[in-house]
Amino acid sequence: MPTQAEKAAKFVSLHERDGAFVIPNPWDLGSAQMFAGLGFEALATTSFGFAITLGRMDSDVTLEEKITHCRTLCEGTALPVSADLENCFADDPTIAADTIRLGGEVGLVGGSIEDFCPDDGGRIYDFNHAVERVQAAVEVSRALEFPFLLTARAENLIRGVNDLDETIRRLQAFEAAGAPVVYAPGLKTLEEVRLVTESVHVPVNVLAPPLRGFSVAEMAANGAKRISIGGALTRAVVSTIVAAGREMLEPGTFEWSADMMPIGELAALFSRANQDAG
Repeated sequence: MPTQAEKAAKFVSLHERDGAFVIPNPWDLGSAQMFAGLGFEALATTSFGFAITLGRMDSDVTLEEKITHCRTLCEGTALPVSADLENCFADDPTIAADTIRLGGEVGLVGGSIEDFCPDDGGRIYDFNHAVERVQAAVEVSRALEFPFLLTARAENLIRGVNDLDETIRRLQAFEAAGAPVVYAPGLKTLEEVRLVTESVHVPVNVLAPPLRGFSVAEMAANGAKRISIGGALTRAVVSTIVAAGREMLEPGTFEWSADMMPIGELAALFSRANQDAG
């Protein structure tokens, strides 16, 4: 198993090389090992996907549960793991930043901080408050004994605030505060990707599902460096389960089973992942 420092160095190198890379979002150790066995080079957690494994919805997971989940993925795979840490479980910049420290202690080599608070129906943090939170998280991440890639997220576009100019203003401020990676989930066109990536000088994470009509190469050509899928694949898996369940109830058939993965193929994925981690 690579050391945390080795995983961190690999994660940094992925952001420094030419082109873009896809970082899938496993929701448990099994899915993490499947992605590792398929040959992906890094992983990112999904807050939505993990919540579903607990029978809850997004933002209904505790900090302790999230950190335990992160530890499980970090210890169970040889790949670098970055985490969706939501709003870092606090409004206060200092308390939120301590979540970054906790993540580093359990093996993470990256993690995000959002400018969205889910409490009381949800709200976007005021501009200055959001920047202060990123500044505090940057200070903590830089104090770790390995390079921790903090990702500062501007949530406007997926929270009903369709203001790309304000999103870009926040990303630029987050970069100025020291964030080594920025992220604006919800970009829908390659032009929007290009406008964002040309507005900052650090790697930009792009959420793939709203851009599903475009390829990795096209996103990379417009400046994207890291491409994630968020909770989309979890939702696709859930859709398969629900559709199969409905078929079994009515009309009472089992046609869904025709698309099952062969056991040997699944075993080969796990074997490769465990061999790399060993």
